[in-house]
Amino acid sequence: VLVLVLWCFSIVKPFVSIILWGVIIAIAVAPSYESLSAKMGGRRGRAALLVTLLMLLVLIVPASMLTGTVIDGARVASDHLKGGDISIPPPPDSVAGWPLIGEKLSRFWELASTNLAEAVDRVEPQIKDASRWLLGAAAGASVGLLKFIAAVIIAGVLLPRGPESEKSADKVFRRIAGPRGAEYGKLTTSTIRSVARGILGVAIIQATLAGIGLLAVGVPGAGLLTVLVLMLCIVQLGPGLVMIPTAIWLFSGDSNLVAVLFAIYTIPVIVIDNVLKPILLGRGVAVPMLVIFMGAIGGFIAMGIIGLFVGSIVLVVGYTLWTAWLDAGQTSADDEAGQETGAPAAS
Repeated sequence: VLVLVLWCFSIVKPFVSIILWGVIIAIAVAPSYESLSAKMGGRRGRAALLVTLLMLLVLIVPASMLTGTVIDGARVASDHLKGGDISIPPPPDSVAGWPLIGEKLSRFWELASTNLAEAVDRVEPQIKDASRWLLGAAAGASVGLLKFIAAVIIAGVLLPRGPESEKSADKVFRRIAGPRGAEYGKLTTSTIRSVARGILGVAIIQATLAGIGLLAVGVPGAGLLTVLVLMLCIVQLGPGLVMIPTAIWLFSGDSNLVAVLFAIYTIPVIVIDNVLKPILLGRGVAVPMLVIFMGAIGGFIAMGIIGLFVGSIVLVVGYTLWTAWLDAGQTSADDEAGQETGAPAAS
């Protein structure tokens, strides 16, 4: 039996993260799906198809915009390099006084300001290494996008079978955890939905608002910066690490009015999570930020971009179940102590 289990796991291992993410998506959107299905007269198949198409649209359109932004930026940079239109100002005198790297940086900066082609030739090996890394990152992002699409399709297949899937999950939890299995199953479901709304939902809202602002002021690479904001929000670092430097960059330009408007717009984008998280995260699933951060970073290292989403949810669910199990053990110990001393048992 052990050999068979290991063999089965080795076969399905490449699909574990995709299936897991599909289950998470299905659990997260199930309430909205059930409401839509009821409005469509109980046509669960059609409702699932509509929800799947909407999720694919929400996923593919931003990805296409990001790809277009990156390609356009690379094309513009290439045209400027070929035409020699890029002009680099000479380095400030203070750069040479920087410790360790000041003199070398100042000499290279001076060379780039007078002869950019020769400066590029000197760092050609480093540019090739960076290009290989960028190509690898782009390939990883493409694979992550395909995994997302597959996960959304899996979620669409699972949604019409919600009652059957719930019964199967209930059997699994009862088999693993005994009589309290059903309670742990419900706790897992509520945690997934709360975290999906309170972490991923808020992160998507903040990233969308940040992207609108970046596009409105014409910041180069707005699509790429928006994705960076999304990742920062998932790991609970917030959009300020992108929005504040962008505002400073705008103030260094010619239009102070645009910079002021963008700075004013940035403030609610940064602080809106303080309002939304208490509403969307729900009660009873509050976890330390360190758990969310470790889940997102660890998931990213283990599974790539998709792990940013899966890792935080899985670790939060595991933490919640762990604390519930500990609390259950403490309650049982209190009950036994109460029975030995003749005191009333803990409720």
